[in-house]
Amino acid sequence: MNQKVKKVPLRTCVVTKEVLPKKALIRIAATKEGVVSIDINGKAPGRGAYLKLAKDVIILAKKSKALDRKLEATVPDEIYEELMKLAHE
Repeated sequence: MNQKVKKVPLRTCVVTKEVLPKKALIRIAATKEGVVSIDINGKAPGRGAYLKLAKDVIILAKKSKALDRKLEATVPDEIYEELMKLAHE
């Protein structure tokens, strides 16, 4: 019997450039209108960027504006504050 191995979807963090399982990252989505939101389920429409949920990475993302560039939208401070609340460390 041939067991089918389920492929783990991998995504790259826009800040650290680490390739990690999708579950280890959080998706931030931006619509064409420039509305930025934290996409908990990873299903929101629009351009998406993945970020490692670590406080230092979130701070770096804000400083470097990596998300703004990737999403081609301005990421409001509230998004970073919300990410900080979700961060593990």
